[in-house]
Amino acid sequence: MESLRNRRSIRKYKQDDVPADLLNDLLEMSCRASTLGNLQLYSIVVTRDQQMKEALSPAHYNQPMIKTAPVVLTFCADFRRVSKWCEQRNALPGYDNFQSFLNATMDTLLVAQTFCTVAEENGLGICYIGTTTYNSEMIIDTLKLPQLVFPITTITLGYPAEEPKQVDRLPLAGVIHEEFYHDYTPNDIDAIYKVKESLPENLEFVRINNKETLAQIFTDIRYTKKDNELISEKLMNVLRQQGFMK
Repeated sequence: MESLRNRRSIRKYKQDDVPADLLNDLLEMSCRASTLGNLQLYSIVVTRDQQMKEALSPAHYNQPMIKTAPVVLTFCADFRRVSKWCEQRNALPGYDNFQSFLNATMDTLLVAQTFCTVAEENGLGICYIGTTTYNSEMIIDTLKLPQLVFPITTITLGYPAEEPKQVDRLPLAGVIHEEFYHDYTPNDIDAIYKVKESLPENLEFVRINNKETLAQIFTDIRYTKKDNELISEKLMNVLRQQGFMK
């Protein structure tokens, strides 16, 4: 439990290899994660080859840990395997739709988070790469993902070469709703974000970017409406390409 309380993302890794037996054991444990209908609607692409990491790097905006981590894992929503099984067993699959994509996405994130937990419990460091769906078509091409397979998230893995400061989290009262959803009052918002907004590093972000509030860092710089709409349009197009929007 303490490993979860103290967890942090690791972006710098020792070049010590992750033994294949250990990685396989972690993957086997991870695949015990909850799954819709016991179908395991995911596939995991394990990348160790340096040339393949180099090929994946542009899709993740060349974040250095893609190239420097001993292992990169791409967790993919996968209805292709189940559909092929159905077809070979005289059953007609109907999984070329958005609901099926959502089901597979949830399965994929469950197994990915389980993997992160067991990896950290075994002394490894991980970093969740949030750019996987931004340039999904590049990852699809690089990893040769067929229809009904879609990359959802990427995890870098290795033995930590750093111990970064643990980043903040919102207070539990900010995310827990008893019995039903209680909408946030202005006072609630002030209380929930008080600590985050007062952190020296966040105050510095606001200052150097000539903004009035930390929220403007997110709306005007990090996750803008324009970028979100462009990425959304690309995402829907790639979902159609991969057969999930027929």
